[in-house]
Amino acid sequence: MRNVCTTVALLALALLLASEATAQTPPARKPNIILILADDLGYNEVGAYGQQKIRTPNIDRLAREGVRLTNHYSGSPVCAPSRAVLLTGLHTGHAYIRDNDEMGFRGDVWRDPALEGQRPLPAGTFTMATMLKRAGYATAAVGKWGLGGPGSEGEPNRLGFDLFFGFLCQRIAHNHYPAYLWRNTTKVALDNPGIYPHEKFPADKDPNAASSYERYGGRQYALDVMGEEARAFIAANKSTPFFLYFAPTVPHAALQVPEDSLAEYLGVLPDTPYPGDKGYLPHRAPRAAYAAMVTRLDREVGRLVQLVRDLGLDRDTLVVFTSDNGPTFNGGTDSAFFESASPFRGLKTMVYEGGIRVPMVARWTGTIPAGTVSAHVSAFEDHMPTFAEMAGVARPAGIDGLSMLAALQGRTADQKPREYLYWEFQGKQVVRQGAWKGIRNAATGAFELYDLSKDIGEKHDVAAANPGVVTRIEGIMRAAHADSALFPLVKR
Repeated sequence: MRNVCTTVALLALALLLASEATAQTPPARKPNIILILADDLGYNEVGAYGQQKIRTPNIDRLAREGVRLTNHYSGSPVCAPSRAVLLTGLHTGHAYIRDNDEMGFRGDVWRDPALEGQRPLPAGTFTMATMLKRAGYATAAVGKWGLGGPGSEGEPNRLGFDLFFGFLCQRIAHNHYPAYLWRNTTKVALDNPGIYPHEKFPADKDPNAASSYERYGGRQYALDVMGEEARAFIAANKSTPFFLYFAPTVPHAALQVPEDSLAEYLGVLPDTPYPGDKGYLPHRAPRAAYAAMVTRLDREVGRLVQLVRDLGLDRDTLVVFTSDNGPTFNGGTDSAFFESASPFRGLKTMVYEGGIRVPMVARWTGTIPAGTVSAHVSAFEDHMPTFAEMAGVARPAGIDGLSMLAALQGRTADQKPREYLYWEFQGKQVVRQGAWKGIRNAATGAFELYDLSKDIGEKHDVAAANPGVVTRIEGIMRAAHADSALFPLVKR
Protein backbone atom coordinates (compact mmCIF):
# COMPACT_ATOMS: atom_id res chain seq x y z
CA MET A 1 0.00 0.00 0.00
CA ARG A 2 2.89 2.30 0.91
CA ASN A 3 4.46 1.69 -2.56
CA VAL A 4 1.19 2.58 -4.26
CA CYS A 5 0.86 5.79 -2.26
CA THR A 6 4.48 6.68 -3.03
CA THR A 7 3.94 6.10 -6.73
CA VAL A 8 0.80 8.24 -6.74
CA ALA A 9 2.58 11.02 -4.87
CA LEU A 10 5.53 10.97 -7.26
CA LEU A 11 3.19 11.04 -10.26
CA ALA A 12 1.29 13.99 -8.83
CA LEU A 13 4.56 15.82 -8.18
CA ALA A 14 5.75 15.16 -11.74
CA LEU A 15 2.49 16.48 -13.16
CA LEU A 16 2.72 19.58 -10.97
CA LEU A 17 6.29 20.28 -12.05
CA ALA A 18 5.38 19.77 -15.72
CA SER A 19 2.46 22.12 -15.35
CA GLU A 20 4.63 24.79 -13.74
CA ALA A 21 7.28 24.38 -16.43
CA THR A 22 4.66 24.78 -19.13
CA ALA A 23 3.26 27.86 -17.43
CA GLN A 24 6.75 29.39 -17.25
CA THR A 25 7.67 28.65 -20.89
CA PRO A 26 7.62 31.97 -22.75
CA PRO A 27 5.43 32.25 -25.83
CA ALA A 28 7.12 31.74 -29.19
CA ARG A 29 8.84 34.89 -30.40
CA LYS A 30 7.22 36.65 -33.33
CA PRO A 31 9.61 36.37 -36.28
CA ASN A 32 11.69 39.34 -37.35
CA ILE A 33 11.17 40.59 -40.91
CA ILE A 34 13.81 42.19 -43.12
CA LEU A 35 12.44 43.36 -46.46
CA ILE A 36 15.18 44.51 -48.86
CA LEU A 37 14.02 46.46 -51.91
CA ALA A 38 16.58 47.19 -54.63
CA ASP A 39 15.99 50.14 -56.95
CA ASP A 40 15.64 49.39 -60.70
CA LEU A 41 17.32 45.97 -60.43
CA GLY A 42 16.33 43.67 -63.29
CA TYR A 43 15.10 40.09 -63.05
CA ASN A 44 18.33 38.76 -64.58
CA GLU A 45 20.80 41.01 -62.77
CA VAL A 46 21.69 38.59 -59.98
CA GLY A 47 23.50 35.31 -60.40
CA ALA A 48 20.67 33.24 -58.94
CA TYR A 49 18.52 34.29 -61.91
CA GLY A 50 21.17 33.79 -64.57
CA GLN A 51 23.41 36.89 -64.57
CA GLN A 52 26.90 36.10 -65.90
CA LYS A 53 28.75 39.42 -65.85
CA ILE A 54 27.93 40.78 -62.39
CA ARG A 55 28.90 39.10 -59.09
CA THR A 56 26.16 38.77 -56.45
CA PRO A 57 27.44 36.05 -54.10
CA ASN A 58 25.43 37.07 -51.05
CA ILE A 59 22.07 37.27 -52.80
CA ASP A 60 22.88 33.98 -54.52
CA ARG A 61 23.58 32.46 -51.11
CA LEU A 62 20.21 33.68 -49.86
CA ALA A 63 18.62 31.80 -52.77
CA ARG A 64 20.61 28.64 -51.97
CA GLU A 65 19.62 28.84 -48.31
CA GLY A 66 15.98 29.66 -49.02
CA VAL A 67 13.51 29.92 -51.87
CA ARG A 68 13.72 31.63 -55.26
CA LEU A 69 10.45 32.81 -56.82
CA THR A 70 10.18 32.81 -60.61
CA ASN A 71 6.75 34.46 -60.99
CA HIS A 72 6.97 37.42 -58.64
CA TYR A 73 5.85 40.89 -59.74
CA SER A 74 6.42 44.44 -58.58
CA GLY A 75 3.55 46.78 -57.84
CA SER A 76 4.24 48.97 -60.88
CA PRO A 77 6.89 49.55 -63.56
CA VAL A 78 8.09 52.72 -61.75
CA CYS A 79 9.23 53.61 -58.25
CA ALA A 80 6.58 55.46 -56.21
CA PRO A 81 3.46 53.45 -57.09
CA SER A 82 5.38 50.19 -56.73
CA ARG A 83 6.38 51.16 -53.20
CA ALA A 84 2.85 52.28 -52.41
CA VAL A 85 1.50 48.88 -53.44
CA LEU A 86 4.16 47.11 -51.38
CA LEU A 87 3.46 49.09 -48.22
CA THR A 88 -0.36 49.19 -48.41
CA GLY A 89 -1.33 45.86 -49.98
CA LEU A 90 -3.45 47.61 -52.63
CA HIS A 91 -2.78 47.07 -56.34
CA THR A 92 -2.72 50.08 -58.66
CA GLY A 93 -6.41 49.77 -59.47
CA HIS A 94 -7.12 50.73 -55.86
CA ALA A 95 -3.93 52.41 -54.62
CA TYR A 96 -3.81 56.13 -53.91
CA ILE A 97 -0.46 56.54 -55.73
CA ARG A 98 -0.54 55.09 -59.26
CA ASP A 99 2.37 56.86 -60.95
CA ASN A 100 5.42 58.93 -60.08
CA ASP A 101 3.87 62.31 -59.28
CA GLU A 102 5.71 65.55 -58.67
CA MET A 103 2.34 67.31 -58.14
CA GLY A 104 2.82 69.52 -61.17
CA PHE A 105 6.35 70.57 -60.23
CA ARG A 106 8.96 70.37 -62.98
CA GLY A 107 11.52 72.79 -61.55
CA ASP A 108 14.82 72.44 -59.70
CA VAL A 109 14.63 71.11 -56.16
CA TRP A 110 18.35 71.80 -55.72
CA ARG A 111 17.64 75.53 -55.96
CA ASP A 112 14.50 75.42 -53.83
CA PRO A 113 14.63 72.76 -51.08
CA ALA A 114 11.01 73.52 -50.17
CA LEU A 115 10.05 71.59 -53.30
CA GLU A 116 11.52 68.33 -51.97
CA GLY A 117 9.31 65.25 -52.12
CA GLN A 118 6.60 63.59 -54.19
CA ARG A 119 2.84 63.33 -53.71
CA PRO A 120 2.35 61.98 -50.19
CA LEU A 121 0.29 59.08 -49.03
CA PRO A 122 -2.73 60.49 -47.18
CA ALA A 123 -2.83 60.86 -43.42
CA GLY A 124 -3.94 57.70 -41.72
CA THR A 125 -2.93 55.35 -44.54
CA PHE A 126 -2.70 51.85 -43.05
CA THR A 127 0.69 50.40 -43.95
CA MET A 128 2.47 47.15 -43.21
CA ALA A 129 4.51 49.15 -40.69
CA THR A 130 1.31 50.30 -38.95
CA MET A 131 0.15 46.69 -38.83
CA LEU A 132 3.41 45.33 -37.44
CA LYS A 133 3.89 48.17 -34.95
CA ARG A 134 0.47 47.37 -33.49
CA ALA A 135 1.58 43.73 -33.27
CA GLY A 136 4.52 44.70 -31.05
CA TYR A 137 7.27 45.18 -33.63
CA ALA A 138 9.96 47.83 -33.67
CA THR A 139 9.77 49.30 -37.17
CA ALA A 140 12.28 51.07 -39.39
CA ALA A 141 12.47 52.29 -42.98
CA VAL A 142 16.01 52.90 -44.22
CA GLY A 143 16.67 54.03 -47.79
CA LYS A 144 14.45 55.70 -50.38
CA TRP A 145 10.91 56.71 -49.46
CA GLY A 146 9.32 58.71 -52.31
CA LEU A 147 5.82 58.75 -50.76
CA GLY A 148 5.85 62.12 -49.04
CA GLY A 149 8.37 64.89 -48.48
CA PRO A 150 9.44 66.63 -45.26
CA GLY A 151 6.52 68.04 -43.30
CA SER A 152 3.93 66.18 -45.38
CA GLU A 153 1.28 63.78 -44.13
CA GLY A 154 3.19 61.02 -45.94
CA GLU A 155 6.31 61.15 -43.78
CA PRO A 156 7.34 57.61 -42.73
CA ASN A 157 7.12 58.41 -39.01
CA ARG A 158 3.44 59.26 -39.48
CA LEU A 159 2.73 55.97 -41.24
CA GLY A 160 3.93 53.38 -38.74
CA PHE A 161 7.73 53.63 -38.78
CA ASP A 162 9.53 54.28 -35.49
CA LEU A 163 12.69 55.17 -37.40
CA PHE A 164 13.31 56.59 -40.84
CA PHE A 165 16.76 57.21 -42.28
CA GLY A 166 17.50 58.03 -45.90
CA PHE A 167 16.04 59.94 -48.83
CA LEU A 168 12.52 61.31 -48.52
CA CYS A 169 12.60 62.61 -52.11
CA GLN A 170 13.21 60.44 -55.18
CA ARG A 171 14.89 63.28 -57.08
CA ILE A 172 17.40 63.93 -54.30
CA ALA A 173 18.13 60.19 -54.44
CA HIS A 174 19.45 60.57 -58.02
CA ASN A 175 22.77 61.53 -56.41
CA HIS A 176 24.45 58.75 -54.41
CA TYR A 177 26.73 61.30 -52.74
CA PRO A 178 24.08 63.65 -51.31
CA ALA A 179 24.75 66.62 -49.07
CA TYR A 180 22.36 65.21 -46.47
CA LEU A 181 19.98 62.41 -45.56
CA TRP A 182 16.99 62.50 -43.21
CA ARG A 183 16.83 60.82 -39.82
CA ASN A 184 13.14 61.04 -39.01
CA THR A 185 12.41 64.78 -39.37
CA THR A 186 16.01 65.99 -38.98
CA LYS A 187 18.56 66.54 -41.73
CA VAL A 188 21.84 64.69 -41.22
CA ALA A 189 24.69 66.43 -43.05
CA LEU A 190 27.11 64.26 -45.03
CA ASP A 191 30.62 65.10 -46.15
CA ASN A 192 29.65 65.45 -49.80
CA PRO A 193 29.30 68.41 -52.19
CA GLY A 194 25.68 67.54 -53.06
CA ILE A 195 25.94 68.38 -56.77
CA TYR A 196 23.09 68.49 -59.26
CA PRO A 197 22.80 64.87 -60.52
CA HIS A 198 22.04 65.65 -64.17
CA GLU A 199 25.15 67.53 -65.23
CA LYS A 200 26.67 66.99 -68.67
CA PHE A 201 30.36 66.30 -69.18
CA PRO A 202 32.35 69.54 -69.68
CA ALA A 203 33.64 70.08 -73.20
CA ASP A 204 37.08 71.15 -71.96
CA LYS A 205 37.80 67.96 -69.98
CA ASP A 206 39.42 64.69 -71.06
CA PRO A 207 36.67 62.01 -71.03
CA ASN A 208 39.23 59.23 -70.49
CA ALA A 209 40.92 60.78 -67.45
CA ALA A 210 39.72 59.66 -64.01
CA SER A 211 40.44 63.14 -62.64
CA SER A 212 37.80 64.62 -64.96
CA TYR A 213 35.10 62.79 -62.99
CA GLU A 214 36.22 63.57 -59.44
CA ARG A 215 33.54 66.23 -58.92
CA TYR A 216 30.84 63.57 -59.36
CA GLY A 217 31.93 61.71 -56.24
CA GLY A 218 32.19 62.39 -52.53
CA ARG A 219 33.36 60.96 -49.22
CA GLN A 220 30.19 59.29 -47.93
CA TYR A 221 28.36 56.93 -50.25
CA ALA A 222 24.67 56.86 -49.39
CA LEU A 223 24.38 53.07 -49.66
CA ASP A 224 27.18 52.57 -47.13
CA VAL A 225 25.75 55.10 -44.69
CA MET A 226 22.25 53.66 -44.93
CA GLY A 227 23.55 50.11 -44.57
CA GLU A 228 25.32 51.08 -41.35
CA GLU A 229 22.09 52.60 -40.03
CA ALA A 230 20.12 49.46 -40.92
CA ARG A 231 22.58 47.24 -39.06
CA ALA A 232 22.47 49.53 -36.04
CA PHE A 233 18.68 49.20 -35.94
CA ILE A 234 18.92 45.39 -35.99
CA ALA A 235 21.54 45.36 -33.23
CA ALA A 236 19.51 47.74 -31.08
CA ASN A 237 16.37 45.61 -31.42
CA LYS A 238 17.84 42.11 -31.27
CA SER A 239 15.76 41.23 -28.22
CA THR A 240 12.40 42.29 -29.60
CA PRO A 241 10.58 41.50 -32.83
CA PHE A 242 11.60 43.99 -35.50
CA PHE A 243 10.59 44.95 -39.03
CA LEU A 244 13.25 46.52 -41.22
CA TYR A 245 12.27 47.91 -44.61
CA PHE A 246 15.65 48.46 -46.26
CA ALA A 247 15.25 50.26 -49.59
CA PRO A 248 18.69 51.25 -50.91
CA THR A 249 18.93 53.49 -53.98
CA VAL A 250 21.16 51.30 -56.15
CA PRO A 251 21.49 50.45 -58.95
CA HIS A 252 19.23 53.38 -59.94
CA ALA A 253 21.18 55.98 -61.93
CA ALA A 254 23.22 58.15 -61.57
CA LEU A 255 26.18 55.85 -62.14
CA GLN A 256 28.26 56.51 -59.04
CA VAL A 257 30.24 54.03 -56.97
CA PRO A 258 33.36 54.19 -54.78
CA GLU A 259 36.63 53.47 -56.53
CA ASP A 260 37.36 50.33 -54.50
CA SER A 261 34.23 48.69 -55.95
CA LEU A 262 34.79 50.09 -59.44
CA ALA A 263 38.28 48.55 -59.55
CA GLU A 264 36.81 45.03 -59.70
CA TYR A 265 35.26 45.68 -63.11
CA LEU A 266 37.55 48.31 -64.71
CA GLY A 267 39.17 46.82 -67.80
CA VAL A 268 37.12 43.64 -67.46
CA LEU A 269 34.05 44.87 -69.32
CA PRO A 270 34.26 46.69 -72.69
CA ASP A 271 33.46 50.32 -71.97
CA THR A 272 33.12 53.78 -73.51
CA PRO A 273 32.81 56.98 -71.44
CA TYR A 274 29.24 58.19 -70.90
CA PRO A 275 28.93 61.98 -71.32
CA GLY A 276 25.59 62.40 -69.52
CA ASP A 277 23.60 63.00 -72.72
CA LYS A 278 20.82 60.57 -71.70
CA GLY A 279 20.22 61.94 -68.24
CA TYR A 280 22.11 61.67 -64.94
CA LEU A 281 25.82 62.12 -64.38
CA PRO A 282 28.71 61.23 -66.70
CA HIS A 283 30.98 58.29 -65.98
CA ARG A 284 34.24 57.19 -67.59
CA ALA A 285 33.34 53.47 -67.43
CA PRO A 286 29.55 53.14 -67.26
CA ARG A 287 29.30 49.36 -67.58
CA ALA A 288 31.92 48.81 -64.91
CA ALA A 289 30.20 51.35 -62.69
CA TYR A 290 26.81 49.68 -63.04
CA ALA A 291 28.18 46.23 -62.30
CA ALA A 292 30.10 47.61 -59.33
CA MET A 293 26.94 49.23 -57.94
CA VAL A 294 25.08 45.92 -58.03
CA THR A 295 27.98 44.09 -56.39
CA ARG A 296 28.25 46.75 -53.68
CA LEU A 297 24.52 46.38 -53.05
CA ASP A 298 25.14 42.64 -52.72
CA ARG A 299 27.84 43.39 -50.16
CA GLU A 300 25.35 45.33 -48.02
CA VAL A 301 22.88 42.45 -48.24
CA GLY A 302 25.64 40.13 -47.06
CA ARG A 303 26.50 42.38 -44.13
CA LEU A 304 22.89 42.52 -42.98
CA VAL A 305 22.48 38.75 -43.16
CA GLN A 306 25.82 38.14 -41.45
CA LEU A 307 24.73 40.35 -38.56
CA VAL A 308 21.57 38.29 -38.21
CA ARG A 309 23.74 35.17 -38.06
CA ASP A 310 26.15 36.71 -35.55
CA LEU A 311 23.26 37.68 -33.27
CA GLY A 312 21.89 34.14 -33.35
CA LEU A 313 18.65 35.29 -35.01
CA ASP A 314 18.73 33.04 -38.10
CA ARG A 315 15.77 30.95 -37.05
CA ASP A 316 13.82 34.00 -35.92
CA THR A 317 14.23 36.12 -39.05
CA LEU A 318 12.71 36.16 -42.51
CA VAL A 319 14.91 37.94 -45.05
CA VAL A 320 13.28 38.92 -48.37
CA PHE A 321 15.15 40.44 -51.29
CA THR A 322 13.38 41.89 -54.32
CA SER A 323 13.31 44.95 -56.64
CA ASP A 324 10.82 47.78 -57.15
CA ASN A 325 10.57 47.38 -60.95
CA GLY A 326 12.51 46.30 -64.00
CA PRO A 327 15.88 47.66 -65.17
CA THR A 328 16.19 51.12 -66.62
CA PHE A 329 17.04 52.44 -70.09
CA ASN A 330 18.87 55.72 -69.50
CA GLY A 331 21.58 57.41 -67.48
CA GLY A 332 24.37 55.47 -69.17
CA THR A 333 23.04 52.07 -68.12
CA ASP A 334 23.16 49.21 -70.64
CA SER A 335 20.40 46.69 -69.98
CA ALA A 336 20.97 45.02 -73.35
CA PHE A 337 24.64 44.33 -72.59
CA PHE A 338 23.87 42.79 -69.19
CA GLU A 339 20.69 41.08 -70.48
CA SER A 340 19.13 42.69 -67.44
CA ALA A 341 15.52 41.73 -68.19
CA SER A 342 16.22 38.43 -69.95
CA PRO A 343 14.25 36.47 -71.08
CA PHE A 344 11.50 39.10 -71.05
CA ARG A 345 10.34 41.97 -73.23
CA GLY A 346 10.45 45.52 -71.91
CA LEU A 347 12.19 47.59 -69.25
CA LYS A 348 11.24 50.04 -66.52
CA THR A 349 8.13 52.16 -67.35
CA MET A 350 6.73 49.31 -69.50
CA VAL A 351 3.97 46.89 -68.52
CA TYR A 352 5.55 43.99 -70.39
CA GLU A 353 7.21 41.34 -68.22
CA GLY A 354 10.61 43.04 -68.22
CA GLY A 355 9.14 46.09 -66.53
CA ILE A 356 7.25 44.33 -63.75
CA ARG A 357 8.55 40.79 -63.19
CA VAL A 358 11.28 41.00 -60.57
CA PRO A 359 13.63 38.72 -58.65
CA MET A 360 12.56 37.62 -55.19
CA VAL A 361 14.42 35.35 -52.81
CA ALA A 362 13.41 34.60 -49.23
CA ARG A 363 15.37 32.94 -46.44
CA TRP A 364 14.10 31.86 -43.02
CA THR A 365 16.31 29.17 -41.56
CA GLY A 366 14.38 26.17 -40.34
CA THR A 367 11.10 27.37 -41.83
CA ILE A 368 11.79 27.84 -45.54
CA PRO A 369 13.39 24.74 -47.12
CA ALA A 370 16.83 25.54 -48.51
CA GLY A 371 17.48 25.52 -52.24
CA THR A 372 13.86 25.52 -53.35
CA VAL A 373 12.23 27.19 -56.32
CA SER A 374 8.61 28.33 -56.40
CA ALA A 375 6.55 29.12 -59.51
CA HIS A 376 3.75 30.57 -57.37
CA VAL A 377 2.36 33.69 -59.08
CA SER A 378 2.54 36.59 -56.63
CA ALA A 379 2.99 40.35 -56.45
CA PHE A 380 3.91 43.18 -54.09
CA GLU A 381 0.42 43.39 -52.58
CA ASP A 382 0.96 39.87 -51.22
CA HIS A 383 3.75 40.86 -48.83
CA MET A 384 1.49 42.62 -46.34
CA PRO A 385 -0.86 39.65 -45.76
CA THR A 386 2.15 37.32 -45.66
CA PHE A 387 3.70 39.36 -42.86
CA ALA A 388 0.31 39.50 -41.11
CA GLU A 389 0.15 35.71 -41.06
CA MET A 390 3.72 35.51 -39.75
CA ALA A 391 2.97 38.02 -36.98
CA GLY A 392 -0.21 36.20 -36.00
CA VAL A 393 -2.57 39.05 -36.86
CA ALA A 394 -5.63 39.09 -39.09
CA ARG A 395 -5.26 39.89 -42.76
CA PRO A 396 -6.07 43.61 -43.03
CA ALA A 397 -9.54 44.24 -44.40
CA GLY A 398 -9.89 45.70 -47.86
CA ILE A 399 -6.45 44.88 -49.22
CA ASP A 400 -5.89 43.07 -52.52
CA GLY A 401 -3.05 40.74 -51.58
CA LEU A 402 -3.03 37.13 -50.47
CA SER A 403 -0.55 35.52 -48.08
CA MET A 404 2.12 33.52 -49.89
CA LEU A 405 3.62 32.06 -46.74
CA ALA A 406 2.66 28.48 -47.67
CA ALA A 407 4.40 28.87 -51.04
CA LEU A 408 7.54 30.21 -49.36
CA GLN A 409 7.53 27.25 -46.98
CA GLY A 410 7.16 24.77 -49.82
CA ARG A 411 3.62 23.79 -48.79
CA THR A 412 2.28 24.04 -52.32
CA ALA A 413 -0.88 22.05 -51.58
CA ASP A 414 -1.82 24.59 -48.89
CA GLN A 415 -1.14 27.69 -50.98
CA LYS A 416 -4.24 29.39 -52.29
CA PRO A 417 -3.53 30.78 -55.78
CA ARG A 418 -4.19 34.36 -56.80
CA GLU A 419 -7.27 34.52 -59.03
CA TYR A 420 -5.50 37.22 -61.04
CA LEU A 421 -2.94 40.00 -60.78
CA TYR A 422 -3.82 43.52 -61.89
CA TRP A 423 -1.91 46.68 -62.77
CA GLU A 424 -2.73 49.98 -64.37
CA PHE A 425 -0.19 52.51 -65.50
CA GLN A 426 -0.41 55.56 -67.75
CA GLY A 427 -3.54 54.47 -69.57
CA LYS A 428 -2.72 50.76 -69.72
CA GLN A 429 -4.62 48.05 -67.86
CA VAL A 430 -2.87 44.74 -67.31
CA VAL A 431 -4.10 41.38 -66.03
CA ARG A 432 -2.26 38.14 -65.51
CA GLN A 433 -4.60 35.19 -65.00
CA GLY A 434 -2.91 31.82 -65.05
CA ALA A 435 -0.65 31.82 -68.10
CA TRP A 436 -2.69 34.54 -69.85
CA LYS A 437 -1.45 38.13 -69.89
CA GLY A 438 -3.79 40.81 -71.21
CA ILE A 439 -2.87 44.44 -71.89
CA ARG A 440 -5.54 47.00 -72.76
CA ASN A 441 -5.08 50.57 -73.93
CA ALA A 442 -7.86 52.38 -72.09
CA ALA A 443 -7.93 55.29 -74.56
CA THR A 444 -8.25 53.23 -77.75
CA GLY A 445 -9.56 49.90 -76.49
CA ALA A 446 -6.73 48.09 -78.29
CA PHE A 447 -6.06 44.76 -76.61
CA GLU A 448 -2.97 42.52 -76.57
CA LEU A 449 -3.02 38.94 -75.31
CA TYR A 450 -0.06 36.68 -74.63
CA ASP A 451 0.19 33.08 -73.51
CA LEU A 452 3.16 33.17 -71.15
CA SER A 453 3.37 29.38 -71.02
CA LYS A 454 4.41 29.41 -74.69
CA ASP A 455 5.60 32.96 -75.25
CA ILE A 456 7.53 34.29 -72.27
CA GLY A 457 8.95 37.07 -74.44
CA GLU A 458 5.48 38.41 -75.36
CA LYS A 459 6.27 38.34 -79.06
CA HIS A 460 3.00 36.91 -80.38
CA ASP A 461 -0.29 38.70 -79.74
CA VAL A 462 -3.00 36.01 -79.77
CA ALA A 463 -5.99 38.21 -78.91
CA ALA A 464 -7.71 37.64 -82.25
CA ALA A 465 -7.55 33.86 -81.83
CA ASN A 466 -8.91 33.89 -78.25
CA PRO A 467 -11.95 36.21 -78.06
CA GLY A 468 -13.38 34.39 -75.05
CA VAL A 469 -10.22 34.96 -73.02
CA VAL A 470 -10.18 38.62 -74.05
CA THR A 471 -13.79 39.06 -72.91
CA ARG A 472 -13.08 37.40 -69.56
CA ILE A 473 -9.98 39.51 -68.88
CA GLU A 474 -11.74 42.72 -69.89
CA GLY A 475 -14.36 41.86 -67.25
CA ILE A 476 -11.60 41.51 -64.65
CA MET A 477 -10.19 44.87 -65.69
CA ARG A 478 -13.54 46.57 -65.17
CA ALA A 479 -13.98 44.98 -61.76
CA ALA A 480 -10.41 45.68 -60.56
CA HIS A 481 -10.38 49.38 -61.45
CA ALA A 482 -11.62 52.09 -59.11
CA ASP A 483 -11.64 55.61 -60.57
CA SER A 484 -8.94 58.01 -59.39
CA ALA A 485 -9.23 61.74 -59.90
CA LEU A 486 -5.47 62.04 -59.56
CA PHE A 487 -4.60 59.22 -61.96
CA PRO A 488 -7.42 58.77 -64.49
CA LEU A 489 -7.04 55.92 -66.94
CA VAL A 490 -7.87 58.26 -69.79
CA LYS A 491 -6.70 61.86 -69.42
CA ARG A 492 -9.01 64.54 -70.72
